Amino acid sequence: MKSIIEDLNKAFENKVRLGVMSVLVVNEFKDFNSLKELLQVTDGNLSSHIKALEKLDYVDVEKKFVDRKPRTEYRVTEAGRQAFKKHIEAIEKLLS
Repeated sequence: MKSIIEDLNKAFENKVRLGVMSVLVVNEFKDFNSLKELLQVTDGNLSSHIKALEKLDYVDVEKKFVDRKPRTEYRVTEAGRQAFKKHIEAIEKLLS
């Protein structure tokens, strides 16, 4: 028999990763400082969680310069979007 929690994705168990994905799924992109401010986390904390999502190919990272200042932007990948959608659907099943 299939476990009721089997479809929950361990990558999204952490509230910072869940927050990052929630923000990126509804926005075209967000830069590092915007994410940090929205989620109210430290640079190191955000960096480590984004790296974990990037390793899973859930987030794309683009580094560039804007007005001679470095800017890092993040976008959700299609794989990330699908994994997040499946995770949310699993939560909805648990709640129904």
